Order: sequence, then structure tokens, then C-alpha cells
Amino acid sequence: MMNIIDNDLLSIQEARILAENAYRAHEDMAYFDQDKLDRIVEAMADAVQPHAEELAVLSANETDFGNWRDKYAKNTFVCGYLREQLRGQRCVGVIGDDPAKGLVDIGVSMGVIAALAPATSPVSTTIYKALIAIKSGNAIVFSPHPRAQETIARALDIMIDAAVNAGLPEGALTYMKTVTASGTIELMNHECVSMIFNTGVPGMLDAAMDAHKPLIYGGAGNGPVFIERTADIAKAVSDIVASKTFDNGLLPAAEQSIVVDAPIADQVREEFRRNRAWFMSGDESKKLARIIFESDGSANETLIGVPAEKLAEKAGFTVPEGTTLLISEEKYASNYNPYTREKLGPVVAYFVEEDWMHACEKCIELLLTERQGHTLVIHSRSENVVREFAIKKPVGRVLVNTPATFGSMGATTNLVPAMTLGSGTAGYGITSDNVSPRNLIYVRKVGFGIRSVETVDSGIFGRSELSGEPTVTVDQLQHADEVKTVQGVLRDIIQKIDGLND
Repeated sequence: MMNIIDNDLLSIQEARILAENAYRAHEDMAYFDQDKLDRIVEAMADAVQPHAEELAVLSANETDFGNWRDKYAKNTFVCGYLREQLRGQRCVGVIGDDPAKGLVDIGVSMGVIAALAPATSPVSTTIYKALIAIKSGNAIVFSPHPRAQETIARALDIMIDAAVNAGLPEGALTYMKTVTASGTIELMNHECVSMIFNTGVPGMLDAAMDAHKPLIYGGAGNGPVFIERTADIAKAVSDIVASKTFDNGLLPAAEQSIVVDAPIADQVREEFRRNRAWFMSGDESKKLARIIFESDGSANETLIGVPAEKLAEKAGFTVPEGTTLLISEEKYASNYNPYTREKLGPVVAYFVEEDWMHACEKCIELLLTERQGHTLVIHSRSENVVREFAIKKPVGRVLVNTPATFGSMGATTNLVPAMTLGSGTAGYGITSDNVSPRNLIYVRKVGFGIRSVETVDSGIFGRSELSGEPTVTVDQLQHADEVKTVQGVLRDIIQKIDGLND
């Protein structure tokens, strides 16, 4: 007799148990002040930071995406710099006080968060989400990506142990061990869950939206970069290469298409070649496009985060040793052109436009190709051009003279340090921010009375101007009704005439 284990049922049951336990844990957390939450966050970061290298190697080996050295850099970024930026932030309790206006803001946690973690940056994203959730007084239940399940579990086990020892109620930080789509959907829809936090799991986006709860979604960046004629060309190219080759191009915020001002196009090409980028021939571009995307248009997961030389070899052509980036020269942006879509590897499209206005239109086309673009970069010394780009683009963030990967996460800019970049401009999710603890709370407003009823009556409401009888009489109102009735009769007559004509 066979023992049949139904993982879907197990996963659904586990999701229910974890959601209910998290809800009870959050009830206890509601009494924690900011100082206590901060001590727990510090304990979590202290515990996981020494494991940054170990977890980087584990994630690279388990997922076969990217390279462990760059993953180590991301892990260190969230354990160190992000943690430092969180210090001093107030998220719960009194977070704003304006005695002069009689206003007080109270930060209130959302409750239980269902968090979906990606396979591309599993450790750094998981640490980041756990830290900002606890910082803002929320309980959080993770649904790990199946491809990175062991890695995510290892990182969470370390933080859970440290957090509980520091006073976090058991069940406030946890994760699903039997992960299926059915179980994750059950978690997102559970009545105890107040918010969904989906980073880099587009396959679950529709289900998350169907749950009808506040949704934070970090999806495809599909970001173009424009190199304008006044730019520092050497720096711009160096920034793009560094950004698009980091972790073998895995970060969605990395540049996906390069748009170049025509007068400097030849200089830009030469600079890319000096940085060991390879401009593919038309035939080479076709060969590569056939293997990096499946027949249904989805990405070929076996080639995500693969170095440029290996991608060329898989496609059947040869590039010089040490090639960093594969560039496909294109003319048109469309849903049918694979190079204008997000490419999670060291591959970019290359467009030349005659001036910044045409480049502006091209960037808009590229951003709208997948309706998910959240980041754009411009390299320029012209304040006017930068301003026009910032005003006109349907995008969550515009970066200026900086690499997209590092600028978007707040490493080379003063943007909020984050591993989830909201895609609100595309209609998915509630924010286009670099997601911070402040996005995981709501603000209760407290208003003290500062004006008397008499003052309001005579001033703001303006009733002191009214005296004696009303200027509009009952007869006038009745006449207005009669006019409406006559209009109705006329409409009926016109409709009958139209019917006879038909």
C-alpha cells in the first residue's frame, strides 16, 4: 500500500498555522515601544552579519544564479549600511508632533505581513525584509522561493533565534517549510494577514492582487539609460558596465537598454569596447535571443545570471576572452523585440537617437514595453535635459550620473537603502518608493481643537454672512422642478420621433 503525501494540503495547513501564530504574536508586539523593537533588530543583524559570506556561497550554489562575491556585497550592504540607516528612525508610537498646529502623528504597524522572497537575491532581500518588518512592529511570514529554499531558511533560522532571545514573541518571524503555490496563495488570502510584500516573484503577482490587500510589489525594472551629448562618456560607460555586470546582471534595477545621443554615438561605442563589451552582429543577436527566452516569451532560467562569455558560447558564437557585456544594436522598441525586455544577465540593447527629445520618447517606449519599468538613468551635465527627463518619465525613480544597480538601492545615492523598489507607477502595488519601514505602517492622525465653534461659524463656514430670509424661495425651487419636468417631456417626445424615423 502506497503512502501518498499531498504537499499542497500540507502547505495550505502550514500557511494557516503560521498566519494564526503570527497574528497572536503581533498582539504582543503591539505593546513594544520603538526602543525594544530596535534592540531586536540590532540583535538580528549582529547574528546574521558574520554569516554573510557563508550565505552568499550557499545561495550561489543552490540557485546557480550570479556569483557569490557580489552576493556577499549585497548581504553586507543590508547587514551594515541598511542597519545604520534604520537607527534613529521612529516607526511606531509618536512619530511626529507639531504643538503649534495641535497635530500629532502616531505610527501603527500593519499587522501580519506575507513576504515572498526571490531566488535572484535570496539572502539580502530576506534579511532586509525581516529587519524592516520588525523595525516597524510587524510580524512577518516568509514564503521562500523554491529554488532558494535552503538558503532562505538558513538566513531566517539565524535571525529567528537571535530575535526570540532578544524578546521577540515566537511566531512573529517565521517561514513556510513546505512551499507550494497553493500554500502561498492560502497565506496571502488568510484573514490574519494584513499586507503582502512580493519582491521579484512575478508568477504570484496575479494571485497577490486577487487577495485584495495592500500589496507592495518590486518587479521588473526594465530601465533604460540615456547618455546625453554633454555627459562624461568615460564615467557613464564605466558606470553602466559595473552596474550591469554586478552579480552577472541579476538585479532588476540594472540598465536594460542604452540610448545614446547621435553626436557622441561613435565615442560611446569605442568606450564600451575599451571596457571589453562586445557589439554583436545581427546573426549573433538572433542566436542569443533564441536561447535566453523560452518560446512563450519567459526567461530561460538556466541562463539567468550567466557571464557574458558563457552566454555567447551557449548561443554558438565566440567572443574575446574577458568580455564583460553583450550589446545588441536595435532600432525599434516593441513587445516583439526580446532585447527591449528585462534581461537578467550581462546583455543590453543599444539605440541611437538624433537628440535628447527623441531619446526621451524612446525611453518612454522602453519603459512601457512591459508596463513594469521602475527606474531610469540619465548621464548628462545639462540641468535642463535632466529636469525634462525627470518630469516626463512614467517611472518611480530617475537616477542621474550614477550606476543603476547601486544608485537605485541607495548605495551611490541618498535614496532610502532598499532591496525592494516599488513598481507603483505601473499600477502594481501601493508605492513606487524604495521600500522602507515607513511603508509598512499607517499613520494615525491626532488633532487638538484650536478654534472655537463660534470662530468656525463666523469665519470658516461663513454663516455670519447669512441674515433674514433665504434668497432662494420655495416657489423658485418648485419652478426649477417644473422646468426639469418639462425637459423630461421634451426628451420623451424626441425619443418617440427618433423611433418613428427608424
